[in-house]
Amino acid sequence: MLTKRIIPCLDVNMGRVVKGINFVNLKDVGDPVEIADFYNQEGADEIVFLDITATHEGRKSMVDVIERTADKVFIPLTVGGGIRTVEDIKEILRAGADKVSINSSAIRNPELITEGAKIFGNQCIVVAIDGRLREDKSGWNVVINGGRIDTGLDAVEWAKKAESLGAGEILLTSMDADGTKNGYDIPLTKAICDAVNIPVIASGGCGKLQDFSEVFKDTTADAALVASLFHYKELTVKEVKDYLKDENIEVRL
Repeated sequence: MLTKRIIPCLDVNMGRVVKGINFVNLKDVGDPVEIADFYNQEGADEIVFLDITATHEGRKSMVDVIERTADKVFIPLTVGGGIRTVEDIKEILRAGADKVSINSSAIRNPELITEGAKIFGNQCIVVAIDGRLREDKSGWNVVINGGRIDTGLDAVEWAKKAESLGAGEILLTSMDADGTKNGYDIPLTKAICDAVNIPVIASGGCGKLQDFSEVFKDTTADAALVASLFHYKELTVKEVKDYLKDENIEVRL
């Protein structure tokens, strides 16, 4: 049985880690390299960096951040934000990232998934999907731009398509659960996990220890992504893993 992964997520803005709600009222939290190193020592299985200002200037500072992080941290590093071309993927991987996460660019240009997988390998290509429950509760649609634009795409169908195009992993965020701290969105996570044969990372809504065991027991999610809960020191990676071990869920200690 594969161990379940615990993955801290850091929002990076012009080379600094920031926190806010829906990218508004951003507060500087610190140096991404130091924070990534802290999580590495704490026992995190991977780190995700999201470049939230992926302009040209933002990209340059991000490449610098990735290079410095890769020198210090020896767990897999995934980078997302503003990756639109194969050249962008190459630049991020060359800087030291292990994987790239693509979201709206994959929807606008699905070929990017296939090209990226062909050149760099499926394991490097993570497709991020933000899903929201439809008003008639008949399923979930893919939304982009922080949930502001509904693409009309069915989230489960898009996950299947992303896999068929060459994605090696799905990073799934529930926009309904995100920021609520009421727990991961089990119905959405289960629907996506059941539809694909590649790893799924659950994201959005984690608020307490029980939320971790619930998502791993009630779905086949491979990993749980966490942001503010760790940043605000409400829980540590070690506390989460010790708890999961007690719940008989396989984790890397």
